[in-house]
Amino acid sequence: MTTPALDFRGGAVGALAPFVLFLAGVGWLGLSGAPDETGFWPILLGALTVGLLLARDKRAYSEAVLDGMARRIVMLMVLAWILAGVLGTLLGASGLVESLIWLADAVGLRGGGYVVSAFLVCVVFSMATGTSLGTLIICTPLLYPAGAVLGVDPAFLVGALLSGATFGDNVSPISDSTIASATTQGADIGGVVRSRLGYALPAAAVAVVAFALFGGAEPGIPATGVETTADPRGLVMLAVPLGVMWALLRKAHLVEALLLGSLAAALLGLALGRFAPHELMGIDRAEFIANGLILDGMRRGVGVSIFTILLMGLVGGLQASGLLDRLVAYAQGRARTPRAAEGWIFGSVSAATFLTTHSVVAMLSVGELARRTGEAAGIGPYRRANILDVTVCTYPFLLPFFIPTVLAGALTTDVAGMPRLSAWEAGLHNVHSWALLVVVVVAVVTGWGRGIASDAGSP
Repeated sequence: MTTPALDFRGGAVGALAPFVLFLAGVGWLGLSGAPDETGFWPILLGALTVGLLLARDKRAYSEAVLDGMARRIVMLMVLAWILAGVLGTLLGASGLVESLIWLADAVGLRGGGYVVSAFLVCVVFSMATGTSLGTLIICTPLLYPAGAVLGVDPAFLVGALLSGATFGDNVSPISDSTIASATTQGADIGGVVRSRLGYALPAAAVAVVAFALFGGAEPGIPATGVETTADPRGLVMLAVPLGVMWALLRKAHLVEALLLGSLAAALLGLALGRFAPHELMGIDRAEFIANGLILDGMRRGVGVSIFTILLMGLVGGLQASGLLDRLVAYAQGRARTPRAAEGWIFGSVSAATFLTTHSVVAMLSVGELARRTGEAAGIGPYRRANILDVTVCTYPFLLPFFIPTVLAGALTTDVAGMPRLSAWEAGLHNVHSWALLVVVVVAVVTGWGRGIASDAGSP
């Protein structure tokens, strides 16, 4: 029996009011420099409250919210983000970045070559940890100051760091954006990563050429006060993310790959002496709390996990109104061809990215619309997931009012021998994201890659 649509005071306007409040609040917080997803929690609670007040049947609205939260996809994303946080934290503490820097220095890279190597270091680290902001926070203080004595162009060096962070955010199987784009479209992570390389690698090739050609400059004043515990032993830790990626490409379950990857990172790190047992898990008897790398990693996934649960509850209330079904029908009526459907997907996630200033928020907000509109036009889950993720890995890494560019510019402050750069300069020199934007537009307009990606099946 068909469940009757939930009625709201004000009709469609009342049904949309909670979502409009959410988008406005998140947009305001994002433009104000909200540091992470925890700042979005009160906005979502407020939006849920507005929905409850406007719903004529408050019990039915409450049940719809719980139904939205209880979806299997929500629990998958929550567990994935917690496990990815643990894995990323263990790899960060293992000295992987320092060892990659040691390798670049050992082969004597200078000028444009150093800028390319900085890009590749950030690619490896962001792929291994799945976090663009974490990559910038860890890699920039180590790699940017060294440019003062290696004859690099500072703006292109920061652009290379931001580009490398973007690559992993877009492609890494443990990136929150990869997880969100794949799961909302019913696609397996390994297949999405394989197909996404067809979009990311051409953009990365353009970036490498640009950084090699334009990254060099006259050497500046030697940097001071830059210390690193660099040694080659940390390079062995690369086996862990490579193993996780291999497992996912072999279509292992995401939870299986992340659990085994975290275990391997802990055991290998201990064997190599990169951290001690008490650093993994310990007890602070004075404060009566537990601490350690594992807990730090799990906490890293708490913000986005609670945000996801609350957001999907809000989406559940909207779906119960029947309005989303009408919006999908409207889009499908105007998306009669694959190109038109992809245009709707690209346009909707672009608008959501600007409204929310957050890539995962944007994809979760329009994921259902993208799935149903794309399915009706015969667009496969890999292709839909790729359009979503490639699109959200452009604007936030290019424009000066998004967190990644603001962070990249801020991390250049007070570095001896190197200038402080603005968020606009950082984004302007992010060649990889500019190339990604061209790639996704060309793919949608010309259909390039559509035939291959549309053959992908769901897990």
